[in-house]
Amino acid sequence: MAFLATTNQAYAQDDKPQLQTIPVTEGIYMLKTEQAGNIGVSVGEDGVFLIDDQLAPMTEQIRTAVSAISNQPIRFILNTHWHFDHTGGNENFGRAGVVIVAHDNVRQRMKVDHFIEALNMEIPASPSVALPVITFNDRATFHLNDDEIQAFHVDPAHTDGDSIIHFQEADVIHAGDIYFNGIYPFIDLSSGGSIEGMIAAVEKILAMAGEQTKIIPGHGPLSTRAELVAYRDILVTVRDQVKAAIAQSISLEDFIASKPTKDFDATWGKGFLTPEQFLTIVYTDLSR
Repeated sequence: MAFLATTNQAYAQDDKPQLQTIPVTEGIYMLKTEQAGNIGVSVGEDGVFLIDDQLAPMTEQIRTAVSAISNQPIRFILNTHWHFDHTGGNENFGRAGVVIVAHDNVRQRMKVDHFIEALNMEIPASPSVALPVITFNDRATFHLNDDEIQAFHVDPAHTDGDSIIHFQEADVIHAGDIYFNGIYPFIDLSSGGSIEGMIAAVEKILAMAGEQTKIIPGHGPLSTRAELVAYRDILVTVRDQVKAAIAQSISLEDFIASKPTKDFDATWGKGFLTPEQFLTIVYTDLSR
Protein backbone atom coordinates (compact mmCIF):
# COMPACT_ATOMS: atom_id res chain seq x y z
CA MET A 1 0.00 0.00 0.00
CA ALA A 2 1.21 3.47 -0.83
CA PHE A 3 0.92 4.82 2.70
CA LEU A 4 3.46 2.26 3.93
CA ALA A 5 6.13 3.56 1.59
CA THR A 6 5.29 7.12 2.61
CA THR A 7 5.42 6.25 6.29
CA ASN A 8 8.74 4.47 6.01
CA GLN A 9 10.21 7.32 4.00
CA ALA A 10 8.99 9.84 6.58
CA TYR A 11 10.73 7.93 9.34
CA ALA A 12 13.93 7.22 7.43
CA GLN A 13 17.03 7.54 9.58
CA ASP A 14 18.56 10.24 7.35
CA ASP A 15 15.43 12.39 7.38
CA LYS A 16 15.81 15.39 9.69
CA PRO A 17 12.70 17.56 9.60
CA GLN A 18 12.68 21.00 11.15
CA LEU A 19 11.82 21.05 14.83
CA GLN A 20 9.44 23.75 16.09
CA THR A 21 9.47 25.07 19.67
CA ILE A 22 5.97 26.05 20.76
CA PRO A 23 5.40 27.79 24.13
CA VAL A 24 2.57 26.16 26.07
CA THR A 25 2.64 28.03 29.38
CA GLU A 26 5.35 29.36 31.68
CA GLY A 27 8.13 26.78 31.87
CA ILE A 28 6.46 24.28 29.52
CA TYR A 29 6.99 23.89 25.79
CA MET A 30 6.07 21.54 22.96
CA LEU A 31 8.66 20.44 20.40
CA LYS A 32 6.97 19.45 17.17
CA THR A 33 7.61 17.98 13.74
CA GLU A 34 5.12 16.41 11.34
CA GLN A 35 7.14 13.19 11.12
CA ALA A 36 7.26 12.13 14.77
CA GLY A 37 5.50 12.43 18.11
CA ASN A 38 5.21 15.72 19.95
CA ILE A 39 7.68 16.25 22.79
CA GLY A 40 6.67 17.91 26.04
CA VAL A 41 9.34 19.96 27.85
CA SER A 42 9.35 21.23 31.43
CA VAL A 43 12.18 23.61 32.32
CA GLY A 44 13.18 25.20 35.61
CA GLU A 45 15.75 25.24 38.37
CA ASP A 46 15.44 21.49 38.92
CA GLY A 47 16.49 20.70 35.36
CA VAL A 48 14.77 19.64 32.15
CA PHE A 49 12.06 16.99 32.00
CA LEU A 50 11.17 15.62 28.55
CA ILE A 51 8.13 13.65 27.49
CA ASP A 52 9.23 11.44 24.57
CA ASP A 53 12.24 12.02 22.32
CA GLN A 54 11.15 11.40 18.72
CA LEU A 55 13.70 9.80 16.35
CA ALA A 56 17.42 9.22 16.79
CA PRO A 57 18.44 11.66 14.01
CA MET A 58 16.54 14.42 15.83
CA THR A 59 18.57 14.22 19.05
CA GLU A 60 20.91 17.11 18.28
CA GLN A 61 18.03 19.31 17.18
CA ILE A 62 16.23 18.45 20.42
CA ARG A 63 19.31 19.33 22.46
CA THR A 64 19.68 22.61 20.56
CA ALA A 65 16.02 23.49 21.07
CA VAL A 66 16.23 22.71 24.77
CA SER A 67 19.43 24.73 25.22
CA ALA A 68 17.63 27.74 23.72
CA ILE A 69 15.05 27.70 26.53
CA SER A 70 17.11 26.39 29.46
CA ASN A 71 20.71 26.21 30.63
CA GLN A 72 19.90 23.23 32.84
CA PRO A 73 20.67 19.59 31.93
CA ILE A 74 18.08 17.12 30.66
CA ARG A 75 17.49 14.91 33.73
CA PHE A 76 14.50 12.74 32.86
CA ILE A 77 12.70 11.43 29.78
CA LEU A 78 9.30 9.84 30.19
CA ASN A 79 8.12 7.71 27.27
CA THR A 80 4.34 7.81 26.74
CA HIS A 81 4.50 4.41 24.98
CA TRP A 82 6.98 2.20 23.12
CA HIS A 83 6.63 3.31 19.46
CA PHE A 84 9.86 4.34 17.78
CA ASP A 85 8.69 7.85 16.84
CA HIS A 86 8.44 8.53 20.59
CA THR A 87 11.40 6.50 21.89
CA GLY A 88 13.85 6.76 18.99
CA GLY A 89 16.14 9.13 20.87
CA ASN A 90 16.33 6.94 23.98
CA GLU A 91 19.64 5.37 23.02
CA ASN A 92 21.36 8.72 22.48
CA PHE A 93 19.99 10.26 25.66
CA GLY A 94 20.53 7.07 27.66
CA ARG A 95 24.20 7.07 26.71
CA ALA A 96 24.38 10.66 27.94
CA GLY A 97 23.10 9.61 31.36
CA VAL A 98 19.51 10.83 31.12
CA VAL A 99 17.15 8.74 33.29
CA ILE A 100 14.43 7.15 31.15
CA VAL A 101 11.08 6.34 32.74
CA ALA A 102 8.01 4.53 31.37
CA HIS A 103 5.26 2.07 32.12
CA ASP A 104 6.33 -1.55 32.68
CA ASN A 105 4.93 -2.65 29.31
CA VAL A 106 7.03 -0.10 27.44
CA ARG A 107 10.25 -1.69 28.63
CA GLN A 108 8.92 -5.18 27.94
CA ARG A 109 7.95 -4.33 24.36
CA MET A 110 11.16 -2.45 23.62
CA LYS A 111 13.22 -5.46 24.74
CA VAL A 112 11.97 -7.69 21.90
CA ASP A 113 11.47 -7.58 18.14
CA HIS A 114 8.04 -6.43 17.01
CA PHE A 115 5.91 -6.59 13.90
CA ILE A 116 3.29 -3.85 13.62
CA GLU A 117 0.77 -5.64 11.45
CA ALA A 118 -1.28 -2.64 10.34
CA LEU A 119 1.85 -0.87 9.07
CA ASN A 120 3.55 -4.03 7.77
CA MET A 121 6.59 -2.85 9.71
CA GLU A 122 9.25 -4.82 11.56
CA ILE A 123 10.77 -3.08 14.57
CA PRO A 124 13.94 -4.61 16.05
CA ALA A 125 14.52 -4.82 19.78
CA SER A 126 16.13 -1.74 21.31
CA PRO A 127 19.62 -1.88 22.81
CA SER A 128 19.74 -2.05 26.59
CA VAL A 129 20.91 1.55 26.94
CA ALA A 130 17.68 2.70 25.27
CA LEU A 131 15.41 0.89 27.70
CA PRO A 132 13.62 2.69 30.53
CA VAL A 133 15.58 2.23 33.75
CA ILE A 134 12.65 3.16 35.99
CA THR A 135 9.24 1.65 35.29
CA PHE A 136 5.88 1.83 37.03
CA ASN A 137 2.71 -0.24 36.87
CA ASP A 138 0.10 2.39 37.70
CA ARG A 139 1.44 5.89 38.26
CA ALA A 140 4.55 7.88 39.03
CA THR A 141 4.89 11.37 40.46
CA PHE A 142 7.69 13.83 39.72
CA HIS A 143 8.19 16.87 41.96
CA LEU A 144 10.11 19.17 39.64
CA ASN A 145 10.22 22.80 38.60
CA ASP A 146 7.60 23.93 41.14
CA ASP A 147 5.07 21.45 39.81
CA GLU A 148 3.65 18.06 40.67
CA ILE A 149 3.81 16.00 37.49
CA GLN A 150 1.56 12.94 37.54
CA ALA A 151 2.17 10.15 35.03
CA PHE A 152 -0.51 7.51 35.08
CA HIS A 153 -1.14 4.38 33.06
CA VAL A 154 -4.48 3.74 31.36
CA ASP A 155 -5.98 0.46 30.24
CA PRO A 156 -4.92 -0.63 26.72
CA ALA A 157 -5.78 2.17 24.30
CA HIS A 158 -3.27 3.16 21.60
CA THR A 159 -1.05 0.35 22.97
CA ASP A 160 -0.96 -1.58 26.25
CA GLY A 161 1.68 0.75 27.72
CA ASP A 162 0.17 4.21 27.37
CA SER A 163 0.73 6.91 29.96
CA ILE A 164 -0.93 10.30 30.33
CA ILE A 165 1.12 13.07 31.96
CA HIS A 166 -0.56 15.84 33.94
CA PHE A 167 1.30 18.98 34.99
CA GLN A 168 -1.05 19.84 37.82
CA GLU A 169 0.09 23.37 38.72
CA ALA A 170 0.61 24.40 35.11
CA ASP A 171 -2.73 22.86 33.99
CA VAL A 172 -1.14 21.06 31.04
CA ILE A 173 -1.76 17.49 29.91
CA HIS A 174 0.41 15.46 27.53
CA ALA A 175 -1.88 12.82 26.04
CA GLY A 176 0.64 10.83 24.00
CA ASP A 177 -0.86 8.91 21.09
CA ILE A 178 -4.18 8.54 22.80
CA TYR A 179 -4.84 11.86 21.04
CA PHE A 180 -4.16 12.51 17.35
CA ASN A 181 -5.37 16.09 16.94
CA GLY A 182 -7.17 16.66 13.64
CA ILE A 183 -6.46 13.28 12.03
CA TYR A 184 -7.72 9.73 12.36
CA PRO A 185 -5.64 7.94 15.00
CA PHE A 186 -3.54 4.84 14.62
CA ILE A 187 -4.58 2.12 17.06
CA ASP A 188 -1.89 -0.54 17.36
CA LEU A 189 -3.90 -3.74 17.75
CA SER A 190 -0.69 -5.79 17.64
CA SER A 191 0.46 -3.96 20.79
CA GLY A 192 -2.78 -4.47 22.68
CA GLY A 193 -4.60 -1.32 21.56
CA SER A 194 -8.36 -1.02 21.10
CA ILE A 195 -10.95 1.55 20.05
CA GLU A 196 -12.87 1.06 23.30
CA GLY A 197 -9.67 1.71 25.25
CA MET A 198 -8.97 4.86 23.24
CA ILE A 199 -12.41 6.24 24.04
CA ALA A 200 -12.09 5.36 27.73
CA ALA A 201 -8.66 7.02 27.92
CA VAL A 202 -9.93 10.18 26.25
CA GLU A 203 -12.78 10.29 28.76
CA LYS A 204 -10.21 10.19 31.58
CA ILE A 205 -8.37 13.14 30.08
CA LEU A 206 -11.62 15.07 29.67
CA ALA A 207 -12.44 14.43 33.33
CA MET A 208 -9.14 16.10 34.32
CA ALA A 209 -9.22 18.95 31.83
CA GLY A 210 -10.89 22.32 32.28
CA GLU A 211 -11.75 24.92 29.68
CA GLN A 212 -8.32 26.55 30.06
CA THR A 213 -6.26 23.34 30.12
CA LYS A 214 -3.61 23.09 27.41
CA ILE A 215 -3.40 19.61 25.88
CA ILE A 216 -0.33 18.35 24.04
CA PRO A 217 -1.42 15.59 21.66
CA GLY A 218 0.82 12.79 20.46
CA HIS A 219 0.47 14.21 16.95
CA GLY A 220 -1.01 17.44 15.64
CA PRO A 221 -1.15 21.00 16.97
CA LEU A 222 -1.39 22.11 20.59
CA SER A 223 -4.97 21.60 21.66
CA THR A 224 -7.83 22.38 24.03
CA ARG A 225 -10.53 20.48 25.87
CA ALA A 226 -13.13 21.52 23.29
CA GLU A 227 -11.06 20.05 20.47
CA LEU A 228 -10.56 16.86 22.45
CA VAL A 229 -14.34 16.58 22.85
CA ALA A 230 -14.70 16.75 19.07
CA TYR A 231 -12.09 14.00 18.70
CA ARG A 232 -13.89 11.84 21.28
CA ASP A 233 -17.15 12.29 19.39
CA ILE A 234 -15.52 11.09 16.16
CA LEU A 235 -14.18 7.98 17.88
CA VAL A 236 -17.57 7.20 19.40
CA THR A 237 -19.39 7.74 16.12
CA VAL A 238 -17.05 5.48 14.16
CA ARG A 239 -17.14 2.80 16.87
CA ASP A 240 -20.93 2.79 16.82
CA GLN A 241 -21.02 2.66 13.01
CA VAL A 242 -18.67 -0.32 12.95
CA LYS A 243 -20.55 -2.14 15.71
CA ALA A 244 -23.80 -1.73 13.79
CA ALA A 245 -22.24 -3.01 10.57
CA ILE A 246 -20.81 -6.08 12.30
CA ALA A 247 -24.17 -6.77 13.98
CA GLN A 248 -25.83 -6.66 10.56
CA SER A 249 -23.15 -9.00 9.10
CA ILE A 250 -22.01 -6.32 6.67
CA SER A 251 -18.59 -7.22 5.32
CA LEU A 252 -15.60 -4.92 5.77
CA GLU A 253 -15.46 -4.30 2.03
CA ASP A 254 -19.14 -3.33 1.80
CA PHE A 255 -18.88 -1.22 4.93
CA ILE A 256 -15.94 0.76 3.56
CA ALA A 257 -17.66 1.11 0.19
CA SER A 258 -20.60 2.81 1.95
CA LYS A 259 -18.24 5.62 2.99
CA PRO A 260 -19.53 5.91 6.55
CA THR A 261 -17.05 8.66 7.47
CA LYS A 262 -17.64 10.85 4.41
CA ASP A 263 -18.81 13.76 6.57
CA PHE A 264 -15.52 13.73 8.53
CA ASP A 265 -12.95 12.78 5.92
CA ALA A 266 -12.24 16.26 4.56
CA THR A 267 -11.01 17.29 8.02
CA TRP A 268 -9.89 14.07 9.71
CA GLY A 269 -8.79 11.99 6.72
CA LYS A 270 -5.62 13.89 5.83
CA GLY A 271 -3.22 12.15 8.20
CA PHE A 272 -0.93 9.21 7.48
CA LEU A 273 -3.93 6.86 7.81
CA THR A 274 -6.59 7.06 5.13
CA PRO A 275 -10.23 6.74 6.20
CA GLU A 276 -10.24 3.22 4.76
CA GLN A 277 -7.25 2.19 6.84
CA PHE A 278 -8.73 3.65 10.02
CA LEU A 279 -12.03 1.88 9.42
CA THR A 280 -10.20 -1.38 8.75
CA ILE A 281 -8.40 -1.14 12.09
CA VAL A 282 -11.60 -0.44 14.02
CA TYR A 283 -13.56 -3.16 12.18
CA THR A 284 -10.76 -5.67 12.79
CA ASP A 285 -10.66 -4.72 16.46
CA LEU A 286 -14.39 -5.01 17.06
CA SER A 287 -14.62 -8.26 15.08
CA ARG A 288 -12.20 -10.04 17.41
